[in-house]
Amino acid sequence: MRRIALFLLTNIAVLILLSIVCHLLGIDQMAASRGYGGMGGLLAFAAVFGMGGAFISLAISKWMAKWSTGARVIAQPQNETERWLLDTVRRHAQQAGIGMPEVAIYDAPEMNAFATGMSKNHALVAVSSGLLQQMDREQVKAVLGHEIGHVANGDMVTLTLIQGVLNTLVILAARIVGRAVDSWLSGSSNNRGGGGIGYFVVVMVLQIVFGLFASMIVAAFSRWREFRADQAGAQFAGRGAMISALQRLKVNHGESTLPNTIAAFGISGPLAEGFKHLFMSHPPLDERIAALQKI
Repeated sequence: MRRIALFLLTNIAVLILLSIVCHLLGIDQMAASRGYGGMGGLLAFAAVFGMGGAFISLAISKWMAKWSTGARVIAQPQNETERWLLDTVRRHAQQAGIGMPEVAIYDAPEMNAFATGMSKNHALVAVSSGLLQQMDREQVKAVLGHEIGHVANGDMVTLTLIQGVLNTLVILAARIVGRAVDSWLSGSSNNRGGGGIGYFVVVMVLQIVFGLFASMIVAAFSRWREFRADQAGAQFAGRGAMISALQRLKVNHGESTLPNTIAAFGISGPLAEGFKHLFMSHPPLDERIAALQKI
């Protein structure tokens, strides 16, 4: 629950910071007064901030993942386990028809793994030391297949596109409503507004509200892509091995030391119940196991 709360608070903080910066720089005043070309200019502004931020995050995702987890990329294998890891990822990548990802190990007690990167042919696959210690090789092979499935399916790029489009809509909708409210407060009949305090407050509040709904949509897609990646793991390592790996992951009970910025890319995510389930990046493990058993 704490990780979900931190994730939402981080998003809210970014939205608030965006509103404050735009207000201080006079960008919102121009938006409210249609100073940059009416609706077309407002849409361009929203797209630059919404899509631009999402793709910048994707571009630096590998670097951020390595830095935030302390992952060590295996350039030259130092032992038999590392050689086996490289060979297994290479075979999976060849089967999936993608370029060989970088392979890394990061120090963490829980069983987890993640994949990230700008494109299918320039990805990173990392596994935790806890996963290597607590799973057998067939289970690890299935987990690696799951992560290669994410890469081959283009999940990182698709998730970025969805996030960017939703960010754009959030920014645009908040400013359109903010302009209308500001016009009403100022008593203006031409719906132009002046970017006053009413506009600023409404935009800031609506970005938070709309941002929460956008987060639900992103989380729903994230949960759906986990089922697809599980199918890839079953294809590469066998359905029994993938089911066994998911059953083994239940020992974690949703615990993860992955940073919030890449938690959605892990094979195991935080648990939640009730309304909070809408913000989960991963389906419950029992649902994933049941889906594989039906194949």
